[in-house]
Amino acid sequence: MSNETGRCYEDFSVGLVMKHPVGRTVSNVDNTWFSLLTNNSNPIHFDRHYSAQTEFGQPLMNSTFTLALVVGLSVSDISRHAVNLGWEEITLPAPVFEGDTIYAQSEVLSMRESKSRPTMGVVQVKSTGFKQDGTVVITFRRTILVYKRGHVPDRPIPTSVK
Repeated sequence: MSNETGRCYEDFSVGLVMKHPVGRTVSNVDNTWFSLLTNNSNPIHFDRHYSAQTEFGQPLMNSTFTLALVVGLSVSDISRHAVNLGWEEITLPAPVFEGDTIYAQSEVLSMRESKSRPTMGVVQVKSTGFKQDGTVVITFRRTILVYKRGHVPDRPIPTSVK
């Protein structure tokens, strides 16, 4: 299995820990655009004057952006060939601020054959997102429906390169 091709059901095993290879430094633009895109009007995400008066003293990164980012950081290892079934037990133990770099890792908690889709399996992972100093900023459990080897949808192959 390589990260370029993604994992199939058979490539997972209970207890497998994946340290996702890419980190991402978050910016004010990420925070503002994501908050506007999702119609989140809480000024703590984009109003410096307002947020300076809070215990944090600066804008907080939108927590659903943090969730989306950590899921995104894990796609190459976990869900390139999968469908999300749900997230559970999302916790946010520490804040994320502009300029923080977020990294992630995931551990396989369980796996089983799909009862309704014989070409797929169900895998549950626990993902952890953390800052550059190791501070955990988010944890969650995620359940995916992942294709078995030989059943991943084909990608087009060019007949000629010009």
